[in-house]
Amino acid sequence: MGDLFLEVQIQNMSSSTVFIQKVLLEPSEMYIGIELNTINQDGEDESTFGTRTFLQSSEGRQYLYHLQLKPEYSEKASAIRELMDVGKLDIVWKRNLGEMPIVQTIQLETEAPFYGNIKLYLEKTPDTVILEEPFHITCKITNCSAKKMKLVLKMCDTASVRWCGNSGRYLGKLPPQSSLCFTLTLLSLKLGLQSISGLRITDKVLRKTYDYDDVANVYVVPSIIKMKC
Repeated sequence: MGDLFLEVQIQNMSSSTVFIQKVLLEPSEMYIGIELNTINQDGEDESTFGTRTFLQSSEGRQYLYHLQLKPEYSEKASAIRELMDVGKLDIVWKRNLGEMPIVQTIQLETEAPFYGNIKLYLEKTPDTVILEEPFHITCKITNCSAKKMKLVLKMCDTASVRWCGNSGRYLGKLPPQSSLCFTLTLLSLKLGLQSISGLRITDKVLRKTYDYDDVANVYVVPSIIKMKC
């Protein structure tokens, strides 16, 4: 969906302690990079590793990053077929305090996202919903092909999620490289983490149907818990 989550595992393979001075992700011009290595404590961001900057022998740690493909590249994703430059990762470390730091650079690449003729992703969806009460999601469809489409939406119920409204809804004509948004209503019949599935989009021009399952997850709670929150 244009999002990448990068986990960097760093391990001290030497027999002595090493000091991590900096781990820096520099995304390419196609991506926006977000670090996920801090927590908010009393209004201030603190490192998940605390103030500890050293690694003992054989000790390791994990760094997390969220990379988002910029909209101007997302719209052109169907035309990109080769490896994409994600950016680079700089690890600055040293073996002993006082010595010159060592910079280790890792180039990052990934396969270009391929959406086929249609790309669908969620513009808006709730994280938490109430059991057996309607909630709304907003979807966006992009025509990644070179031909005009005529789209019809069909919604298929699952064991845990029901769609509200008429299935077989006509979404309209969609020119090449254009997008449209629509809002749908659902309700969940089971508690816990539930998957939103069962979207079927048919292009009447090419007579081709695209299936979308597990497009998102929502956490379903009883109404009394939601009221207390």
